[in-house]
Amino acid sequence: MARSADEQHTEINAITFVVADMAASVAFYEALGFVVAYGGADEPFSSLKIGTNFVNLQHTGKAPGVGWGRVIFHVDDPDAVHQIAISAGYPAATEPADAPWGERYFHIHDPDGHELSFARLLE
Repeated sequence: MARSADEQHTEINAITFVVADMAASVAFYEALGFVVAYGGADEPFSSLKIGTNFVNLQHTGKAPGVGWGRVIFHVDDPDAVHQIAISAGYPAATEPADAPWGERYFHIHDPDGHELSFARLLE
């Protein structure tokens, strides 16, 4: 008997971003704690891992545009990730803050304008 959609275990394992400059994108994600699992700065496709999640980067040579949405990564300490980003020279779009929906978070854009949020659930 087939299970219904709400009975299925489903999770997002990876997201793929189109990037204009692979080296700049790999450097950005590595600075935030991602580890290259496949590819690298000189490759047309790279996969970087953080925890059990992957960010794939597909080099196209042109920026993807803006307005597509946001990816949210749950981390132990968004304030620490924010400090790492700032220390590495990557300006965040927002400062870490407690949200009324029960998360501490901040937003940052990668070199191609993809919006990322790093967050943790509040106790």
